[in-house]
Amino acid sequence: MKGLILAGGAGTRLRPLTYTGAKQLVPIANRPVLFYVIDNLVDAGIVDIGVIISPETGAEVRAAIGDGGSFGARVTYLLQDKPLGLAHAVVVARDFLGDDSFVMYLGDNLIGVMIKDTVNQFVQSPDLSASVLLKEVSNPSSFGVAEIDHEGNVISLVEKPKEPKSNLALVGIYLFRDIVHQAISEIKPSARGELEITDAISRILQLGGKVSFSRVQSWWLDTGKKDDILLANDTVLDDWLRPGVDGEVDESSVLTGRVRVCKGARIVRSRVRGPVIIGEGSSIVDARIGPFTSIGCGVTIHRCSVDHSVIMDGSTVQDIPRLEDSLVGRRVVVKPGELRHGSLALLVGDDCVVELSRERSG
Repeated sequence: MKGLILAGGAGTRLRPLTYTGAKQLVPIANRPVLFYVIDNLVDAGIVDIGVIISPETGAEVRAAIGDGGSFGARVTYLLQDKPLGLAHAVVVARDFLGDDSFVMYLGDNLIGVMIKDTVNQFVQSPDLSASVLLKEVSNPSSFGVAEIDHEGNVISLVEKPKEPKSNLALVGIYLFRDIVHQAISEIKPSARGELEITDAISRILQLGGKVSFSRVQSWWLDTGKKDDILLANDTVLDDWLRPGVDGEVDESSVLTGRVRVCKGARIVRSRVRGPVIIGEGSSIVDARIGPFTSIGCGVTIHRCSVDHSVIMDGSTVQDIPRLEDSLVGRRVVVKPGELRHGSLALLVGDDCVVELSRERSG
């Protein structure tokens, strides 16, 4: 069985971060989202993996994953020139997939469970043409939604329905046999100009194929927006962080809860309340960090309080009384500026959000 990871797309909802990087490489607990996806496939015994990349961010994805050897996998890169739909990604991967069964996995999704059992059940059920993972949601109109019968089979799928027939959303993990290629060849682009995977699965059902499903009982997180990233960071730190101190912590500093201090990191006269991870080579001086905070590699945080935030590699935050609920990109500098006649001087790129405190009247 093969794996197909979708790591293309423009990542418009995470701009400006995704102007200079792939959304699948945004770190959660200091590891790119994409790495968790690969881990899940390899844990299920799937080591022959195709990765769909885009012209804009493909080079960065290649550099991060390499040949897959560090994950115990073999990776083949497949260029999708334009984001024309999930089913179109399968068309792009046709030669790589051949006639093999495969798992298709969206590269910016995180789930709190391994898929090994689901994969094994699919492999051992040759009568199945496809299988999908579903999660109950409160806002099904925002997702692809499945209708199921009493025997545990999927009987219909609709992409973002106005009147959903269930609250079971597709979580972005699909298992297919080779009938999917015929199904995709017989569907047309949707109103938004994309080949929808929901239409392909519906066609499989029309062709007489059987489609099963598995419920995701744990958490499922899309990482497409800032608040999604922060929630995912909270959840992964809470569930998966392994504490340990490989860096330097002076006698004046206090660490409480689950804290991981990586090699070369230095903590001086500071308090860190977990769950928190501090990346290699970072400097934390006269600061308060956490909880639910990920500090990347080579980060400098001096004379600040930071909590519920993700600070990415190479950034500096200094002399800020309190920073919270923030996603700070790579090589960013956050510090006080000099007021000139009561005004602010800013250099701000496209799609940024700047929130400044103001005194309340009265």
